[in-house]
Amino acid sequence: MPRRVPAAYDGRNSTSPARGRSGPRPRRRFRTAAVGAVVAAAVLSGGAATPVAAAPPGPAPSGSSRGGPAPSGHGHGDPALQRALADLVAAPGGPPGAIAILTRDGLRQVYRAGTAEVGTRRPPRPDDHMRIASVAKAFSGAVALSLVDRQALHLDDTIGRHLPRLPAAWHTVTLRQLLQHTSGLPDYSKSQAFQDIVRADPRHHFDSRRLLDFVAGRPLGFPPGSRYAYSNSDNIAVALMAEQVTGRSYESLLRQFVYGPLDLERTSLPQGYLLPRPFLHGYLTAPGEPPEDVSEAISASGAWASGGIVSTPADLSRFIGGYAGPELLSPTTRRAQQDFLPGGSSEPAGPGVNAAGLGLFRYTTRCGTVLGHTGNTPGYTQFAAATRDGRRTVTVSVTGQATLDPALLARLRATEEKFVCALLGDRGPEDWGFRP
Repeated sequence: MPRRVPAAYDGRNSTSPARGRSGPRPRRRFRTAAVGAVVAAAVLSGGAATPVAAAPPGPAPSGSSRGGPAPSGHGHGDPALQRALADLVAAPGGPPGAIAILTRDGLRQVYRAGTAEVGTRRPPRPDDHMRIASVAKAFSGAVALSLVDRQALHLDDTIGRHLPRLPAAWHTVTLRQLLQHTSGLPDYSKSQAFQDIVRADPRHHFDSRRLLDFVAGRPLGFPPGSRYAYSNSDNIAVALMAEQVTGRSYESLLRQFVYGPLDLERTSLPQGYLLPRPFLHGYLTAPGEPPEDVSEAISASGAWASGGIVSTPADLSRFIGGYAGPELLSPTTRRAQQDFLPGGSSEPAGPGVNAAGLGLFRYTTRCGTVLGHTGNTPGYTQFAAATRDGRRTVTVSVTGQATLDPALLARLRATEEKFVCALLGDRGPEDWGFRP
């Protein structure tokens, strides 16, 4: 049955109370000089981040079905992976917290380091809420491809057919090109007008369905289908197409085609800036200054289908196994989804060599291939991937925007590859936690 999403996280909620809070957190003036494109990047004052004091690494990695405690005294896991995650947190400019989940054939390992909130010793947990940034694009892919399976949409359907109010110059762009980032649509999140609004008020409530108006006066960047260029506009258009052909809101389509089938009980698409409790606090850091909590600095309305989803490490793991695997889509649609374009990379690039499919990326590492998506937004960087059969999944979530520091991003990608290698290894089930 469809999962109930708390109303406080569905509406404009700039004045709505969050769970466990008697009233809204007072608005504050953020230290950051400006926050630019909500999904693509943060426009920061200063350069590389500074080290953040954090709690020691959490307890030994453990297995459980839904984020609860593992049976006492029976933690399993690879000490080398735990060290890699702890080293990432301890690195110069490293995130205050990190959590990684590996699953194989129903068994789960949880690795964590640092803290869920600076100033506390609470470790990150699988059921902590977090912003998943551009991994939300895979969710829009799941909705659109589910509609393709039902013949409500077709991959060759055009913007002109379903969204004729958009500029005529865009009308030949197809759903396939939108999902693969070969559309040429200008990126609304890079427009000066959009960034000026966010700089002036990061919590500004946008009309999510009018985000493309910021670039409506601009031509396509190139002939559709002729090249690859990652654009946040693409997935806004995908969601609008899905709404037009069904007559239903994108949020309700997510509940029908994604949350319900995959049992994602703690995943939602909010419009405001508040996060459900408990959550992983996300941070920005700058030289000589303490880490700044930006968990609730930005309204999700400016990212919407391109990056606004809030989820948990546990839900994200279930989602990527279902989307990259055979659970959600027919074999025919999956073949189209996994027709990969070499050189197309997610943002940030995932481990190994990247290639772009339809709302999905292929990551070819030194140990083998996984399929998934990445994302980054102020306070968070995400990686989620699975094997083609969906039976093995890996997620790595950190509470900082690693893309702001090239050295840190390189370290993060190397850490992600270590987890992929562990996922694809052939060790026996005694190393793989506990069955749900």
